[in-house]
Amino acid sequence: MGRRPFRCYRYQKNKPYIKSRYCRGVPESKIRIYDVGAKKAPVDLFPFVAHLVCDEKQQISSEALEACRIAINKHLVNTVGKDAYHIRVRVHPYHVIRANKMLSCAGADRLSSGMRHSYGKPIGVAARVDIGQVLLSVRGKDASEPHIIEAIRRGKFKFAGRQKILKSLKWGFTKYEREDYVRMRKNGELAADGNIVKVHNRRGALEKSALYLAGQE
Repeated sequence: MGRRPFRCYRYQKNKPYIKSRYCRGVPESKIRIYDVGAKKAPVDLFPFVAHLVCDEKQQISSEALEACRIAINKHLVNTVGKDAYHIRVRVHPYHVIRANKMLSCAGADRLSSGMRHSYGKPIGVAARVDIGQVLLSVRGKDASEPHIIEAIRRGKFKFAGRQKILKSLKWGFTKYEREDYVRMRKNGELAADGNIVKVHNRRGALEKSALYLAGQE
């Protein structure tokens, strides 16, 4: 018996069903790496960011997430180079999918129990997503914008349903819009902390405060 087509599991019908001490023997998720590319690149290096946003309430299998990640990664490696982007998959597959395995060999009708004891065995995992939820984000340089959009467009074909590609007004993976980010970085209100930023908490000795030394209260 081969894999069941995912149209059987596309919609959210039941409650979330996760791996637990009661639900054992769940196969491993196919997607294991959620951050790809130059994930340690400093926050100032990659100002541009685009998101793939889901437009349906549905379930997405871990196989589809992995296929999408590979497709986007492959296109960006070939176009902008492996150190010029950072992909982050934003949804995680925790929902366990079950199937009531049926025998399909000759004489199966003698052996199979039909719909008796029909509660299925786990066959995989999926992510439950909502309308407007970000599935994945890619940050890079402004010059890489057309390549990033094209890569996400190619990855979109791995999913059922409808998705939208959105260009963000924010700086990289931060929550600040571009003009605000540049101003706050110059003022010393924000400090680079790897691929994100830290906000100055206005505590500590004044002589060590970047804000105070820059002439702010």
